[in-house]
Amino acid sequence: MTNPTILTIATRNAHKAQEIAAILPAHFSVHTLADYPTLPDVDETGSTFAENAALKACTISAALPGLVLADDSGLCVDALGGAPGVYSARYAGEHGNDAANNAKLLADLAAMPAGTPGTARFMCAMCLAEGGQIKAEFIGKVEGSITANPAGEHGFGYDPLFVPTGYTCTMAELPAEEKNRISHRADALHQFLAYICNSGI
Repeated sequence: MTNPTILTIATRNAHKAQEIAAILPAHFSVHTLADYPTLPDVDETGSTFAENAALKACTISAALPGLVLADDSGLCVDALGGAPGVYSARYAGEHGNDAANNAKLLADLAAMPAGTPGTARFMCAMCLAEGGQIKAEFIGKVEGSITANPAGEHGFGYDPLFVPTGYTCTMAELPAEEKNRISHRADALHQFLAYICNSGI
């Protein structure tokens, strides 16, 4: 039997970790920062998702052995000039307050001129690092639009407001298996898996 590949996901976000673990094949032994409570949080000072993912991956991989995969992701709304963008988790001021973030997003869109398109996309940047050095980077996305009527009990973040292109329901209304098939995070993870396969790690 092949030894499992140990992979640390550089997050304390349980929802994000669960989504990533659900998509990865069984031969990965997944750890998260919850397994290393003494490690400090990494300040996400980058101006792009890719910069923040690299900051987290390099910092954490310098402190831990083995492969580290970091992700930075969020929602980009065209009518708002790409906001919330890298500030998605703290758009309303308090980090991780999904209800407040969603309410602010709807209020900001309601203030736009009538007929303003609600096109948007979820973006995900992932960075794989080892020993403090970047090994590979991946960008995933899923296109869609924002609905004024939040719906669904699944997922997290802006999922109740985001309708993926080709669907008539929000991301939060999709079963986990379907979301994990089409999401921005799944897109980036499939690129990661192709890299792992081709590099022989």
